[in-house]
Formats: sequence, C-alpha cells, structure tokens
Amino acid sequence: MLRQSLVGVVAGAAFLITDGLLNANALAREVYGAYRPIARSSVNALAGSLVDMAYGLILVLLFVTLRHCLPGRTDLKKGISFGVILWFLRVVMRVAGEWVTTTVPGSAHVYSLLAGLAQTLLVAVLIALLLPRPPRADKREITG
Repeated sequence: MLRQSLVGVVAGAAFLITDGLLNANALAREVYGAYRPIARSSVNALAGSLVDMAYGLILVLLFVTLRHCLPGRTDLKKGISFGVILWFLRVVMRVAGEWVTTTVPGSAHVYSLLAGLAQTLLVAVLIALLLPRPPRADKREITG
C-alpha cells in the first residue's frame, strides 16, 4: 500500500510537471489563444497541484484494479494500453465536446489531442513500470 501511494504521488508530480511543460510553452500559449477571453488571469497553483496529486493516486488504484485485464504481457505494454484508454476517456472525449460546443480553432484541438496523448502515455507507463507485479497465484492442477 505504501508503494502504491508513493507511485501515486510520483504520477501526480508527473502530471503537474507535464501540465506546465505542455500548457505553458510558447506554442501552447499561441494555439490556446482563443481561450484568453474566458481564461483566468492566474492559476491557483495549490488547487492544481492537489488535483494532479489526487488524480495520480486514483490512476494507481485504477491500474492496480485493471492490470490483469489490460492487453499486453509486459509492464510497458500494459502501461501503453492503460495510457491509450486514459487518453480516450480524459482527452479525446473532452476535445470532442469542445469541438461540438465551441468555436475554438482546429489547431487547439489537435494540440490538445497530441499533448494529452503524450501526457497520459508518460504517466501510465510510469505507473506500470514503478508498481511491482502482484505475486502469481499457484496454478494447481485438479485431477479426478
């Protein structure tokens, strides 16, 4: 349980760092310019950090629960599978909703999709590689 909590904190920190790198760079500021009229003038860093940390812990719990049924035999492949699922549920669905309801340029949607894919894959693979595999259950043969 301690290991899972620590991996959750590391995953949350990875979200926090990648959020900054992917959303505060010059390209992102230009592409996301359409959001300026409704964007806050400053970010609540504490609230954002808490959200990212909570999200990291929740993702670890999800991964531990789903690990055995994710495609792939290796931790890396399971992490990639988990990351693609997260990307679809977290990013693709949000971008699709924005595409339908806003007049934001397509470049903002494309950037969100690509940046989100990079972020979710990175965090999911990190979780998969840092969490130890559960011990295998004995396979006992039943003879009649």
